[in-house]
Amino acid sequence: MEEETKTPLLVASTHIEKKDHSLSTDDRNAVTALRSDFFSKLPEKVRSGLDPESPLDIDLSKATGLVEGEKEYYEKQFATLRSFEEVESLGSLHVIVDEDQDRNQQAQHERAMKISNWANMLLLAFKIYATVRSGSLAIAASTLDSLLDVMAGGILWFTHLSMKSINIYKYPIGKLRVQPVGIIIFAAVMATLGFQVLVQAVEQLIRDKPSEHMTMEQLLWLYVIMLTATGVKLVLWIYCRSSGNKIVRAYAKDHYFDVVTNVVGLIAAVLGDQFYWWIDPSGAIVLAIYTISNWSGTVLENAVDTVRAYTFGVLYFVEVDIELSEDMPLKEAHSIGESLQIKIEELTEVERAFVHLDYECEHKPEHSVLIRLPSSPPH
Repeated sequence: MEEETKTPLLVASTHIEKKDHSLSTDDRNAVTALRSDFFSKLPEKVRSGLDPESPLDIDLSKATGLVEGEKEYYEKQFATLRSFEEVESLGSLHVIVDEDQDRNQQAQHERAMKISNWANMLLLAFKIYATVRSGSLAIAASTLDSLLDVMAGGILWFTHLSMKSINIYKYPIGKLRVQPVGIIIFAAVMATLGFQVLVQAVEQLIRDKPSEHMTMEQLLWLYVIMLTATGVKLVLWIYCRSSGNKIVRAYAKDHYFDVVTNVVGLIAAVLGDQFYWWIDPSGAIVLAIYTISNWSGTVLENAVDTVRAYTFGVLYFVEVDIELSEDMPLKEAHSIGESLQIKIEELTEVERAFVHLDYECEHKPEHSVLIRLPSSPPH
């Protein structure tokens, strides 16, 4: 029996580590196999005292036929197996919680996008009516913005649906890169709208023809519609800005932009009607410039500065310079650079990759390029 107790019972081909609370399916299968193997190797005098309902809760102090050293040995073996099963149960619970959180977050993102799209379509109808009743160019600029919101919302929603439909043969690493493409298209369309409004406002100022004054009923409708639209957009901005999804945050930025355009458009329309007519097109010009600068900045926020690859043999050395926001924390910037470096080095034709981070790309090259060999002293 002394030789038997020297042989460890918990021996399995699969090595289990308590690295964290998240176990893979193979790890959970290994624990199950280890448990079965453990109980099959127990001697009869130990197995006879097991409770079938809770075999790990055995009290070896009451077992007969075991010396003190054997009891201590089997207690350690049972304690080790219990620790493995505790890790397995925590890992299973962690996986379930993660899946539930992912589903809840996904549902929240889709709900935010659907609410935003329906709100944009409803407010567009109201603002078209306000434009027809008031004849204000500033309100027309805000209405065109709402029209573009519906179009851009369709772009972002199509982007979201494209990312959900997976084809491992056409897109073996997924469609996550579709997300920034949709945002860039959104920003480009918004900037285009701003330029069109700018042209119309300048044309009205050049013609120097004031529009007719609004009646009290028209002013009342204007106030009700524009203030309601502003309130709805403010609520949607607060709702969407806390999301971790980039597309939903693009909606949040659009909602905030609408709050600004609605307020400026309403003020310009009322002042232009009651005091000086040129305030109305001037307000439209301000909105147009704000639209162009705001959404052009979205496109230029992140950029690739330089990509360079060279080889001394079969494989390539790759140098990449990328531009990030100057306010980005060092930890986040380092994670972006490191992940990009790892992704590049996973390419079969790349031997080593170097990623350089910068906050702007309007600068001279970091390294000087030699145009001749440096002179060396004679030996």
